Amino acid sequence: MSATMRAAAIDAVGSPDQLRVRELARPAVPDDGVLVRVVAAGVQVTDAAIRAGWTPPGAVIRFPQILGNEFSGVIEQTGADVDGFVKGDEVAGFNTLGCYAEYVAVPASQVVAKPSSVPWRAAGALSASGQTAHTALEDLAVRGGDVVLVHGAAGGVGSVFTQLAVRAGATVIGTASESNHDYLRALGAIPLEYGPGQAARIRAVTPRVDVAFDAAGHENLRTAVELVADRDRIATIVDMALAQELGCRIVRSRRTASRLADLMDRLTNGHLGVHIRRSYRLEEVPDAHRDVETGHGRGKIVLDIDEAP
Repeated sequence: MSATMRAAAIDAVGSPDQLRVRELARPAVPDDGVLVRVVAAGVQVTDAAIRAGWTPPGAVIRFPQILGNEFSGVIEQTGADVDGFVKGDEVAGFNTLGCYAEYVAVPASQVVAKPSSVPWRAAGALSASGQTAHTALEDLAVRGGDVVLVHGAAGGVGSVFTQLAVRAGATVIGTASESNHDYLRALGAIPLEYGPGQAARIRAVTPRVDVAFDAAGHENLRTAVELVADRDRIATIVDMALAQELGCRIVRSRRTASRLADLMDRLTNGHLGVHIRRSYRLEEVPDAHRDVETGHGRGKIVLDIDEAP
């Protein structure tokens, strides 16, 4: 195995053009970790924020810094203390950084088995949005009979949250552009156009809203507080300052292998789907960042890094 690998990294913060593919050292495998040959890596708004200058809590940025925080791939090597995984196992996993690369080394506690029925791209794009949505469902205590409003329901996080809430027995009203309304209907939601007048459109559909989840920003929380009585059941992953002003929740993903395994099980049994709106080659990573930063479109964006076995 070569001591180097191809990876997309930045040498300074800035625009998407800061991302370049180059040869970098292949990571060493810790005793409690695994080395994974990456097949697909999800592209997140979070990745773009790091590229532009934000540092995630607890992270240290060291240039050249490889970006990417979720992946699917095949275990190439296991650490001395690892049980339960062997070379050749197909897995999905997560790490704060380092996933836009041919190889990523992570603790074994951050990977789960990928069933053969789950496509590589879906597995590689599941962890970040999926675990954020899963955490939000938990924090907002969504249950059967609830009427749930989801802003940005067609996006990566919003579409997973919508599916989880429908599966929990809630009635989901999802705001999205009209081009995504059929998609939301297919997920089991009632679609509505976002933007001015949306509160009236929502009231025309339902006399009450119990829960609101904002995955889009654009001050949608102001609509939510008009409709939901309990502000502890209003949350955002985007508009943090406004949430603090209005006394609403801020959801921060709590990523664990058990949470990811639950999502993977849902994919396997058909209770969850991951829509891949576009895939890019590793060399096209600047374009992938430009795409994700538009804030438009349904589902997820992924990088195809290696051939599936």
